[in-house]
Amino acid sequence: MSHVFDTIVLGSGAAGLTYALKMAERGSVAVITKRDRLDGNTRYAQGGIAVVVDDKDSFAAHIDDTMVAGDGLNDRDIVRICVEEGPARLQELLSLGVQFTRNPDDGQLDLTREGGHSARRVVHAKDTTGLSIAEALVAAASAHKNITFFEHHHTIDLITRRRIGARARGGNDRCLGAYVLDESTRKIEVFRAKVVMLATGGAGKVYRYTSNPDVATGDGIAMAWRAGCAVANMEFFQFHPTCLFHPAAKNFLVTEACRGEGGILRRIDGHAFMADYDERKDLAPRDIVARAIDSELKRTGDPHVVLDMTHLKAHFIKEHFPGVSGQLHAFGIDMTTQPIPVVPAAHYCCGGVVVDEFGRTNLPGLLAAGEVTHTGLHGANRLASNSLLEAVVFGHRAALVAPDMMNDDSSNDVVSGNGVPEWNTGIAKDPDENVLVAHAWDEIRSLMWNYVGIVRSNKRLERARSRLALLEHEIREDYWNFVLTRDLIELRNLALVAQLVVECALQRQESRGLHCTMDYPKRDDEHWLRDSVVIRGGRG
Repeated sequence: MSHVFDTIVLGSGAAGLTYALKMAERGSVAVITKRDRLDGNTRYAQGGIAVVVDDKDSFAAHIDDTMVAGDGLNDRDIVRICVEEGPARLQELLSLGVQFTRNPDDGQLDLTREGGHSARRVVHAKDTTGLSIAEALVAAASAHKNITFFEHHHTIDLITRRRIGARARGGNDRCLGAYVLDESTRKIEVFRAKVVMLATGGAGKVYRYTSNPDVATGDGIAMAWRAGCAVANMEFFQFHPTCLFHPAAKNFLVTEACRGEGGILRRIDGHAFMADYDERKDLAPRDIVARAIDSELKRTGDPHVVLDMTHLKAHFIKEHFPGVSGQLHAFGIDMTTQPIPVVPAAHYCCGGVVVDEFGRTNLPGLLAAGEVTHTGLHGANRLASNSLLEAVVFGHRAALVAPDMMNDDSSNDVVSGNGVPEWNTGIAKDPDENVLVAHAWDEIRSLMWNYVGIVRSNKRLERARSRLALLEHEIREDYWNFVLTRDLIELRNLALVAQLVVECALQRQESRGLHCTMDYPKRDDEHWLRDSVVIRGGRG
């Protein structure tokens, strides 16, 4: 089956739906999402969106905080764009009905503070900001007559001229659409579009311990790399310092706003250790806090540290953190009287598909926005609550250039089909041993945690590279021999993303931000004040 739209959006998070709503005023939009339309990373963002709205705050301060957190590797022009355009995007979210928390006294937006911020600038909806934003965007997109959702549709790969052998006829390479698995029918369908927006989110599931939901398997990064897009800075994987340590908790993070409001990290013996590592103590940026916890756990042998909020008033905690409090209560923890057991876990991919200031990739016809991208905003470490900001800013900016891309001469390929073939299953058969997929999945995530985690070494990275190469060979055989399933597609992408993380980490011969290596413990601005870029067939 073949579908044709003016633009296709792969993913239904904040970045993709911001773009979809704007493009729906210009033509037909397909939103393709591999689970249901609300099941993405956006809904799990607890803290908020960092925006300068207080007269006591300034754009300059937000820019400086972002640059400091990013350890100097950020693109200052991109940081300025995001910070200065933040208030306008916030107003759009308000107009969509997002119920951000307000001060009861004056009705103004309530602002909280998180690690790395020099001022209160995090706009939030209690501690379920992401869910509030996701619900508003999904409601608006679902009601728009020009937007069609395709839920439980898993994108396999991008369709390009080069892929279908049409480059000689059509000139330069171009994205023409995507091959998509409909899970309900198990059929692979062709989606063609004049412009494709890649907004598939992150890749946290590449690590054994992560705050990310099951959908975060790096699909967009892997698809873009296979299509010839440049990928950068994958070594900078952010580990959230405070994920709940509990046998029944799969991926529950305790928002950084808890520390912003006075929470204190302690060892099990009660020692408040962050003062030993940074003058900002518990409000230090995430990379510093995660390494401090990792160091304490390795030194003491303790299974976890604790986040202590018991010195704060109970009514304050329950009012500000109802989501966290309620979830912890379900696990038998009363955060008003008990310290919360926490450990670091993979949280956010600061690298990704290289895009410009309008979300354009180096593949014509393909835009990208959100966590799947490398814009230059985050540098070597993301400042808390800048992710939702980046998503809505670049979702909006991509919609500014998409109309011209839709009208260029090369978009005629999409309308005509230009020989885009249906998917050829060939002699593929049903998988006979699903346990092999499950085993490979577990092995990748374990070796990434053990060898490519918070602290690294060349020996660990080389060992990871060797084992991943063997796994990739095995997965490739299964991919071509068996009928495709969601699990096999995700495994293929996860393995590739793991390799990209390792390759970028081996490139960077210094320690900076989230990349900490025992072989090169110092930051090296002379040689490494630049991005680590990889492209298919070699480095950038």
